[in-house]
Parts: sequence; structure tokens; C-alpha cells
Amino acid sequence: TDSGEVLPDSIPSAPGTLPHFIEEPDDAYIIKSNPIALRCKARPAMQIFFKCNGEWVHQNEHVSEESLDESSGLKVREVFINVTRQQVEDFHGPEDYWCQCVAWSHLGTSKSRKASVRIAYLRKNFEQDPQGREVPIEGMIVLHCRPPEGVPAAEVEWLKNEEPIDSEQDEHIDTRADHNLIIRQARLSDSGNYTCMAANIVAKRRSLSATVVVYVNGGWSSWTEWSACNVPCGRGWQKRSRTCTNPAPLNGGAFCEGMSVQKITCTALCPVDGSWEVWSEWSVCSPECEHLRIRECTAPAPRNGGKFCEGLSQESENCTDGLCILDKKPLHEIKPQSIENASDIALYSGLGAAVVAVAVLVIGITLYRRSQSDYGVDVIDSSALTGGFQTFNFKTVRQGNSLLLNPSMQPDLTVSRTYSGPICLQDPLDKELMTESSLFNPLSDIKVKVQSSFMVSLGVSERAEYHGKNHSGTFPHGNNRSFTTVHARNKTPYIQNLSSLPTRTELRTTGVFGHLGGRLVMPNTGVSLLIPHGAIPEENSWEIYMSINQGEPSLQSDGSEVLLSPEVTCGPPDMIVTTPFALTIPHCADVSSEHWNIHLKKRTQQGKWEEVMSVEDESTSCYCLLDPFACHVLLDSFGTYALTGEPITDCAVKQLKVAVFGCMSCNSLDYNLRVYCVDNTPWAFQEVVSDERHQGGQLLEEPKLLHFKGNTFSLQISVLDIPPFLWRIKPFTACQEVPFSRVWCSNRQPLHCAFSLERYTPTTTQLSCKICIRQLKGHEQILQVQTSILESERETITFFAQEDSTFPAQTGPKAFKIPYSIRQRICATFDTPNAKGKDWQMLAQKNSINRNLSYFATQSSPSAVILNLWEARHQHDGDLDSLACALEEIGRTHTKLSNITDSQLDEADFTYSRQNGL
Repeated sequence: TDSGEVLPDSIPSAPGTLPHFIEEPDDAYIIKSNPIALRCKARPAMQIFFKCNGEWVHQNEHVSEESLDESSGLKVREVFINVTRQQVEDFHGPEDYWCQCVAWSHLGTSKSRKASVRIAYLRKNFEQDPQGREVPIEGMIVLHCRPPEGVPAAEVEWLKNEEPIDSEQDEHIDTRADHNLIIRQARLSDSGNYTCMAANIVAKRRSLSATVVVYVNGGWSSWTEWSACNVPCGRGWQKRSRTCTNPAPLNGGAFCEGMSVQKITCTALCPVDGSWEVWSEWSVCSPECEHLRIRECTAPAPRNGGKFCEGLSQESENCTDGLCILDKKPLHEIKPQSIENASDIALYSGLGAAVVAVAVLVIGITLYRRSQSDYGVDVIDSSALTGGFQTFNFKTVRQGNSLLLNPSMQPDLTVSRTYSGPICLQDPLDKELMTESSLFNPLSDIKVKVQSSFMVSLGVSERAEYHGKNHSGTFPHGNNRSFTTVHARNKTPYIQNLSSLPTRTELRTTGVFGHLGGRLVMPNTGVSLLIPHGAIPEENSWEIYMSINQGEPSLQSDGSEVLLSPEVTCGPPDMIVTTPFALTIPHCADVSSEHWNIHLKKRTQQGKWEEVMSVEDESTSCYCLLDPFACHVLLDSFGTYALTGEPITDCAVKQLKVAVFGCMSCNSLDYNLRVYCVDNTPWAFQEVVSDERHQGGQLLEEPKLLHFKGNTFSLQISVLDIPPFLWRIKPFTACQEVPFSRVWCSNRQPLHCAFSLERYTPTTTQLSCKICIRQLKGHEQILQVQTSILESERETITFFAQEDSTFPAQTGPKAFKIPYSIRQRICATFDTPNAKGKDWQMLAQKNSINRNLSYFATQSSPSAVILNLWEARHQHDGDLDSLACALEEIGRTHTKLSNITDSQLDEADFTYSRQNGL
């Protein structure tokens, strides 16, 4: 025994020397649940045993091998044991779990070094994440990183834009000082996203990315030369300028201080116009019987750019009063022959032009009369625009054709005939012409044009266009409809698009906002804009506008991509905000990352659309929070934005709003039903409401939601359960089918189907029926219609909530849910980092903002931006319950949040917070 140690049962003895260890056990780490092996080798050794934590390891747990050293002839023994994770975890001592070898020879024993065995691990959270910095060029950058706790200690590596940094190749970068990253002189190329990577034998961990921006403050260029005096005469000014381009400010650097333009006064000499001196005396008479006189422009002479004298500087005249003879003629009778020839040419040219003008006039009148006689339609009056009855005359171009009202005869589309009679146009979309007249029902594939300062277009766009020229006769009106319906060759139902409406003006709202910020709302559209407090510099104010494109969308879809929202424009485009503003845009997608790939797009100044980001991706330029019915976007630049979606599977669903409107027809016995299927956005439904108000339509049932799948199956709309003895429906209109593509892209042209019902007697005033809207192999929705066709007895259903149409622009504190002083205390508390983590991250997560937290890390006050997003998301909520619950839950684990207490609030905010449950 050695120091009271208990040896194994059999201790070998043999002649030799003391054992010498060739290999001793090394320190080891247990990774996960894998055991490790400890080895030792000695010579000469008759026996070797392991001793762990002061106790002998049982000999059955040893694996021993014996060999002979050929050089010395001594016996070599090698032994190893396995140590498990359970053994290490069960050991509770003042030091780490350890093991050593004891080797025997006949002279005694030898002990190896103690080898420690530890369980390897690496925590998830960094003790300190690197923080983003903004530094001037050639300034020093220091990014701190404290890796997670681990055994063995983690090695740290830095990444820049996901690429490893090699400090040995770049002398400006040092990563050796306590895991920190030091850049002594920042360059523009050092801007980027930096990440601290910690790794040991167990795992690798990534810190949050820190954005480093190297900015350049602007510097003035040299002054230009002084300009010329700005006035040609008298006192004026000269100027010179310089630009902030030496260097130009970059990455948010400060603009140059001082004046960019300097002015000084100058005096320019005024121009003096020349004036003639008096004429000189006449000269002596010359042999040609002339004498002359001269004058000079010297009274005064022109100077400083003045005008020279106008007129002749010399004159000559006959000095013999015409008595001087030249070529046997008195001098004053001689005329140049060229003057006479010029007079003759002018006379003949005038006569020729007059003859040509008369001929052109006669030919024009003849052609005009001939073209007028070829018209087959002669609309005498345009008073039909008022919606009443107007009698028209008929002109029959071809004779011998019978009327098209016989059901056994096919219509002759080559016959020219004008319907000139009482036409009811109370519906400007020409639905009355389609459904009220039995004459037009069978010709749903023909476009009929009525020309009289208005145009009504009927028909299916896929068919060829024909001009309906019909026989003369009397157009039926009133209740005397005794004509037989002609069966159409194609019974495809008529589906009216709203594209035939006159072009709408742009839906727009404006408001003036200053440093206190505010909210701008587009009534009844779901579109709003939140300008945070401090986004606009002090002493500045901007008129901010917001509009929705009501015409044909400028965003042309590529492939299977569809437009999911209105095109929203906010401006002015040159406005710069210091804090991101929040734009809320409604959408019609049934949100699911498994079925949709949704993108935010922006229109460039050239009119093209570019993708800003995918909603599922992470970006530091903007932030998208997608809710079931709206998308809240944090942006730093104004422009035109829209949401598009690319269906990934056939299970992608668009949410449609279905509604039914009704109105009386021109015929007092007829009643029209119009069923709309539009994208489930308030803006799309507002368009329908506006059109129906214009037509006198009434909403007959609360609109309902229909889930329309992207499975390429069409939509069927049918009228059911019509009282059989009170009402009847026109033939071929009881069930109508809309192709899939028309519904899937219905945001471009909101669709509706028209149904025409006829009551048997005027005493029937109640209508009860069902309208079924269903997608083949999809969902269906039932609209229950139960209404009175008399306006005095009809129950009114409101289109929109009244409160959404009031106060489109709110400025200052009244526009926000959270009082400003409470907001300040929340930001001051949550933006300060602490040992337990970043509280603003918890604030985001407790408010269901779990994605793209790196965006908030780039902001100067992440908590303020999170609260702005909360304001945009909960703009219609009446209280602060959701925020209060989040703060309460965080406060249970963070005693630091006790800074926000009622006693610290002033009296006004204390009362407000009590009333709203904060």
C-alpha cells in the first residue's frame, strides 16, 4: 500500500526497474452522451490500474494489452478505461472528475498525472452581442462580443456580410483583444453587417448582426468665378457658388455648414444709343445732275452697347429739277422694267389661288352630303341621357327583311336597322338594355352601339363585334311586352364588368403634419398612414397626401402572380423622415406561408415595379407585419406600394366578399338583382357601393366572406327558392358560371352577375329568395334575400361604419393611443441593455412580432419603432389591453421594469393610464 491505499487482490512481482510511463491519460471532454476513453502505457509494468476520484476502478472495467519492447527486452503494458456522462454527473466534489494510472514492478509503483474529465457544453445566448455603430470615415470602430458560457471555452470568429474576417491579411483590423473587433481607421468598405461566431467542440452560436455604417461628412468645393452683373444697366449683383461635393456626404453624413452661394453688388454702365448730327450742306451738282449731303452718328455716338443710329447717313437728289437729259429721256420718267414684271406676276398668282379654293370647297360639300346619306343610324336627340323615354325615328337601309322577333328565324346580322323608340337608361351601365328588353336577351354575344353623345356596350368580349342594324318598327315599352323571346345560339350568361364605367378620379386625402406626427386615414378603404412623433424635424411641416389608384392597375402581373391589394401612393416623394413611418394596406389573401409567397413592391420613377422584399424574408431596409386582413409596413421613403402574391399550391385561397344589390327596373313589374364577387378589401367594396349608389341600388343582405381556392375551378352563381306563384325569373339567367381566371384576377375588373325577376301582379311587394355562390370543388356561401321592393318599406343596411369616415387626418397626441410621457418611459426602460438580455426584444415577442428582429436592432430606438407598429396594428382598438398585458407579463420576470410605476407619472397621464388599463 501507498499512503493507506488499498491495492487489488493480486500484486505481481518480478525483477526489473521502476515503471516508466510512455503515455499518460489526457484531459478529456464528454460530448453529449458519448463516453470517452482514458489510456496509459508504461514499462516495465507487471500490472496497471486506474484510480478515479481517490477510488480504485474495478479490474473488470480495465482493458489491458501486453507487449515486449524489442530494444530493451522489457515488458510494456497498455491499459484503457471508459468514462460515461453518468459517472461524471454523479460525482459531487470540490474539483472536477479526475483519473490517474498506477503501475507496478518489483521495485515499487509509479503514478501518472491526473487527467480531468468534464462535460462539454455551449450556452445559446451571448453574454454581450455586438451593437451597431455609425462612425465617420477614418474613425475607430470597436465592436464588443462576449461569447456564451461553455466548456471548453468557445473560440470566437468574426463575419462581415457572412464572410469570415482574416485579421492577418488586413492590418487595419484586430480581433485578438478579448474577442472584440477593432478597426483603427474606418474605410467606406468597412460598412456592413458584422456577426460574432462562437464555437467549441459541442456547437456553434451566432450573435445578432450589428450594422456598421461608415459615413462621410460633406466638404465644400472651391468657389466658382464671379458671374457677370445680372443687370445690363445700373446697380445689380454678381454671385458665385460652391457645392458640397468635396467630398459629398455619404451614408447619412452631415451636409456642409455655411452658404453655398455668395452675392456682391455691382454697377454696370448703361448703354447709350447713337443720335444723328445735323445734315451737312448739299454738294456741288455732279455731271450726272445729282448732288448729295451727309450726316454722322455722333450726337452722341453709341457706347456701352447702345444702338447705332437708324436711317441713311447720306442722301442724293437731282439738282436740275428734272431738266437734266439721260438717254434722251427726262431722268424722272425712267422706270426699271423689273418693277412692271413683278406686278404682273402678283396679279396672276392671286387669280389662280382663288380658282383652286373654290374647287376644293365644292368637292368637300359633295363628299360630305354623300357620306351623310350612308348612315344607317340617325339618333335625333340625346335627351335619353336623362334616363327618361325618348322617341326616335327609323331609317331602313335595306328592304325585304322580316323582323327578328320570330323564334324560328336566325337573326341576319347584315341587315341595318336602328332601334328608335322609348329607351330606358336609368342604369348607365346598360344592364336595363340587357335584361329588360326581350329583344336584346337572345343577342348577348352582340355588341350594340347607340350613338348620341353617349355609348352603351353590350356583349361578351370574346365574341366578334357587330353593329346592330335592325328593321324599322316600334320598340316595345311599358307593360305591353307581347314579343316572343329568341333563343340565343350561345346560352353563356352575360357577365357585366365595371370597366364600362366612366374613368374615376383618384381617391385622395391630405393633411399637414409637423414634429408631433399624426395619422392620415383614407375613409372606408382600410388604408392609413402613421407619422411617428419626431419623424419630421422641428419647426418644419409637410403637406402629406395619400391616394389609391382607381383606374386600371399599373402593376402588370407576371405568370401566376396576382395583385392582392390596392395600389397606394403616399407622398411627397422627396420628403425625408428620421423615423420609419407605418403604412397599412389591406389585402385579400388567406395568409399562410405554406400556400402563398407574398411580396411588397414599389413603383419606380420610370413607372416600373420593383420588389422591395418578400414578407417571409428578413431585411434591414423595411419591415412587413402581415395580419389576416392587412399588412403593416415600416418604411423610410414615400412612393407607390402594393402587395402581390404568388400561389405556391392549389390550396392558396383568396378571400372574396359577396354581396347582393337590388333595384326596380324600367318596367314596373320587373326587379333586378346584381350579385358582386370582389376582393375582400374595404377599397374594392367601396367601389361597388359607389357604383350602386349612382344606379339607385340597395344592399339587400349583409355581405359575406367566400374562400376562393386557386384550383382553377370556376364559380357558379344561382337564384333559388323563388316563390313560384308570385315571381318568375327570365330564361337562361337562373344559374350563371364565371370562369376561374375572371374571379382570380377580379381586382382588375370587379365582377357581378345580373338576374332579372318579374312579378305576376303589381300587388306583389315582397321578395324572398336565396342566392348561392359556390366554387366547384370548393366552398359556397348563401345570401338570404328578404326585402320589400317598395323603398318606403325597405329596411336600410349601412355600407360602412360611420366612424371610419370621420377625421381622415389627426395630428398631435390625439392621433396616438399611447400617451407621450408613458411612451418615453417605456422606450427609456426597454432600450437600455442589461445582463438578462434586450428588453425591446421581449416587448416585440410579447406583442406577436417574432420575425426579423434584426430590423429593429438597426434603429436608434427599437422600442419606439415597435410601439409605432403597435399603433398602426391597433388603430381601431378602443383601449390598450394588448400592450398592458405584454408589459405585465414582462414585468413579472424583470424587476427593472418597476421604473414604470403610477407614482412616477404626472397627473394627466396617471388618469389616462387608469382609464385605459395600462
